[in-house]
Amino acid sequence: MGLDLITLDEYKLIEGIGSSQYDDKFDAIITSVSQLVKTYCGNDFVDYSGSPGYTEYFDIQWDTHVIQLEKSPIIAINSVSERTSQSTAYVQIYSGGAGSPAEYSWYFDNITDSIFRTTESGAYKCWPRGVGAVVVNYTSGYATLPEDLKLAVIDLVTYYHKDEYKERQSIGSSSREGAPTGFSGSFPDHIKRVLDLYRGL
Repeated sequence: MGLDLITLDEYKLIEGIGSSQYDDKFDAIITSVSQLVKTYCGNDFVDYSGSPGYTEYFDIQWDTHVIQLEKSPIIAINSVSERTSQSTAYVQIYSGGAGSPAEYSWYFDNITDSIFRTTESGAYKCWPRGVGAVVVNYTSGYATLPEDLKLAVIDLVTYYHKDEYKERQSIGSSSREGAPTGFSGSFPDHIKRVLDLYRGL
């Protein structure tokens, strides 16, 4: 299971809650809401922001000099390795950055989250072909969750804690169980507006 987007202490601080009466319920809702937000946005956010990061394998079946990483946003590329066949060991290659050998074998483009295989002169070079020909370990997401996203998660926890999704609406002389006013069909509007900023990144 992935990491929660907020902690119980963070939630109680923002909401001004001093009692521990609902701590178990809050913990359960925080975990559920964290996964709900990750699924809706298609982003892990914090799961791979620290060690050991995320390891991604690439099957290369045609000549190409570029691979595009799955997770985003990228915090750091920890290692890039390649192999020329399934029977050979992976060999780590370097970008010539600080603390690495003076070898310029790849370049990271942070606009497209892509890694380009290069020669020492900076020209493109094809990655080796094969199943699992390239493996990249990297960290992604947010070391610290953006404040607007954190607030949206906190509001969503409160929304489920108070059962606001069951709020009754009056229609004429009758009433029905349904979504509260300002509800978009999936999340309250003010929460959805924030989540949509991070959706599909």
